[in-house]
Amino acid sequence: MTYGSALRNEVTNAQITPLIGVFDMFSASVAAQHYNGMFISGFGFAASHYGLPDIGFIAWPDIVNFVQRLRLAFPQQHLLVDIDDGYVDPEVAAHVIEHLERIGASGVILEDQKRPRRCGHVDGKQILPLAEYLEKLELVLQTREDLVVVARTDATEEDEILRRAEALAKTDADVILVDGVRSVDWIHRVREVIGAKPLLFNQIAGGKSPRLSLPELQELGVDVAIYSTPCLFAAQEAIDTALAELRANDGRLPETRPGSVGVAASIELLERNISRHHQDRTVRTTAQV
Repeated sequence: MTYGSALRNEVTNAQITPLIGVFDMFSASVAAQHYNGMFISGFGFAASHYGLPDIGFIAWPDIVNFVQRLRLAFPQQHLLVDIDDGYVDPEVAAHVIEHLERIGASGVILEDQKRPRRCGHVDGKQILPLAEYLEKLELVLQTREDLVVVARTDATEEDEILRRAEALAKTDADVILVDGVRSVDWIHRVREVIGAKPLLFNQIAGGKSPRLSLPELQELGVDVAIYSTPCLFAAQEAIDTALAELRANDGRLPETRPGSVGVAASIELLERNISRHHQDRTVRTTAQV
């Protein structure tokens, strides 16, 4: 089974599919202990690789290189990749799709924003004319062989949200995402206009969308839930706390306690990523929830 087929099968089964946003190899190593699907978040990658906000700095060779390293370390994980606007040009978007499929990505998300782009949960987003986005999306769909393609709209005007969601659902895209959806009522509205097409919901702490559990989302007809930044935000908080405590204690490290992370625990985590330990390379098809 190919990686695209494995993710597609999971998305279309009865259970909602959670995908956890990772920002580097270490966060992916931790996430893989808890969930069998990862979301390669543009927000997280821009922060970790460049130290910059998610407003269009990502270069496509960098994201391809990251996904290649992820696939080598995690041969069983679903890998859904945020490719923003396809790096502006439709031909570039199609070229990136070919690269990602060859190195084992499971799927991509392609948005309809125009530059300068923004995180989907902040103000100031601008969108391409629908026909222009559909042309780019169609070229991506023609290029992919089995890769899952998520068509995403960042529209904010109510009528335009529904118009675009309905239009995207009529394409051969596998899944639809309306990013920054603001209420449960709007999830219902989007679900109604896209018919039977699978629906993805993006959750981000401090974002515009409501905080909902997986059972609640499944009841609303959501098929996939991506969590863009739990690892990134947890790392920021934990590092800040640890260094503040180190300074307060004049540089004395805290006492090692049972269950705390030290040299041995960290090495044990990372050794799992070595290729010789990957005896079973079969793609899992049931999400760990």
